[in-house]
Amino acid sequence: MAQKSELSNNNKASISNKSLHKHTEDAIEQYFNSLNGDRPGDLYDLVIGEVERPLFKAVMDYTAGNQSQAAGILGINRGTLRKKLRSYSLIQ
Repeated sequence: MAQKSELSNNNKASISNKSLHKHTEDAIEQYFNSLNGDRPGDLYDLVIGEVERPLFKAVMDYTAGNQSQAAGILGINRGTLRKKLRSYSLIQ
């Protein structure tokens, strides 16, 4: 059992040492490989949407829903935050 726990901890350490940049790079490379030569459309909007939603959700969870704090952490104004939260159905 100790060996399984040790392996699990090693996997967590290697994952946490991987930069967000590298995770993103790997995901985009995997996406292109899955296209089998097809050309993607609206890739910028796709990537931004895939990254923004979990980012906003995580920051809102971190701030316990406090939009002013979340906007400050994100470096955007609260109105922009509210617009984005609505667009991703994270608020009503």
